[in-house]
Amino acid sequence: MKNWTNTHVLILGAARQGIALARWLARRASHVTLSDSRPAEAFASAQASLADLNVSWALGGHPLELLEETDVLCLSGGVPLTLPIVREAVKRGIPLSNDSQIFMEVAPCKTIGITGSAGKTTTTTLVGEMAKLMYGKRAFVGGNIGDPLINYVDEMTAEDLAIMELSSFQLDQMTISPNIAAILNITPNHLDRHGTMEAYIQAKARILDFQSASDIAILGRDDAGAWNLRDRAKGKLFTFSLRDLEEDLNGAYLQDGLLSLRDGFAYVPLLLREKVQLRGDHNIANVLAAFAIGHAAGFKLDAMLEAVEEFRGVPHRLELIRELNGVRWYNDSISTAPERSMAAVHAFEEPIVLLLGGRDKNLPWGDLARLVCERVDHLVVFGEAGEMIQKIVAGVGGERGVDIRRAKTLKEAVALAAEVASAGDVVLLSPGGTSFDEFKDFAERGEAFRTWVRELS
Repeated sequence: MKNWTNTHVLILGAARQGIALARWLARRASHVTLSDSRPAEAFASAQASLADLNVSWALGGHPLELLEETDVLCLSGGVPLTLPIVREAVKRGIPLSNDSQIFMEVAPCKTIGITGSAGKTTTTTLVGEMAKLMYGKRAFVGGNIGDPLINYVDEMTAEDLAIMELSSFQLDQMTISPNIAAILNITPNHLDRHGTMEAYIQAKARILDFQSASDIAILGRDDAGAWNLRDRAKGKLFTFSLRDLEEDLNGAYLQDGLLSLRDGFAYVPLLLREKVQLRGDHNIANVLAAFAIGHAAGFKLDAMLEAVEEFRGVPHRLELIRELNGVRWYNDSISTAPERSMAAVHAFEEPIVLLLGGRDKNLPWGDLARLVCERVDHLVVFGEAGEMIQKIVAGVGGERGVDIRRAKTLKEAVALAAEVASAGDVVLLSPGGTSFDEFKDFAERGEAFRTWVRELS
């Protein structure tokens, strides 16, 4: 839709995405209702910020009566499609949307969208740093990270560039694709939300489904989940890989320690691997993805190289907190799936004290358990999933005999890790589970971990 005047819009979820969308729609004379399952006392400041606009509130639940005059139902990130009110809206033929969909409908500029089970925030942030060296303040970065871009769309022009991280939750409802669409990888994640791996894959694939022949797709070559979608690319296809590329493929790749780029007959050496400040093969893959995306977007080589050489990563992603008594403590709270924790473990050659736990998302833990038995010296499990993880790892066994300790909370886990860690060790928080048993999100968990580690003496 382009004209929202007198449209009745119901928004589920009154966090940053819902608030931003409500403000934008209300300024266009829409009749907006914000509904959230949390009680009214949680929204005093949010209500005050929208007090001068035509926004109604329905808090403490999502009664079906809200659909009576609803023309469009918008879902904030994380709102499940299985909610009774969402199912009823679909049954009644009420269209679904969200802030990212509406942003792309009205954005006057080129858009880049990046998704994946792991690495999308790091890659999006790095592409954003490249873009800022090209576009300055005319490069906008958002979507699933930072401020919702709907907050800025009215000031954008055709000469600007919007770079968006897009989650499977957002893509689920979207019927528009970015001009440049990247799928980094697709591994088991959010199955508690999507139900099946096939449904999860189909949600991710929607980032490609509405492109045209003039658009560009970037798919990870090393990941079967992403690469198996190459037939759905409608325009030019680029890729990235930790190995040399087949002759008929264009993109960024690693060969003999050198990051390189190929497009047709053009070959460009980029930089040596040791110039990248981030740890782990998975982060080299993220950097290669950023180079492929930047090349597809027409970024200058100097801007891309400068951004990569200066990039130190994103908080809560293999973030070095401190070194104490010869022990280095890393915060990888973003790793809310076992696959991501495996990538983090592979980033280190030092002896590891690993913290696993939180809340499970109905994901397979067997491969991580086997890796723990091969590479980890001490395992501290915590939270709701702690007992389950302990049993799975103990069931794998192995010759090395991993020392396993269990804590109820993350704070207790930090104390246990401090007891067993010795000089030369790495203590790694890479939980494999979500934070929702103790914290509101992975960032709050990471910040708490950072605080408790800095308090150690």
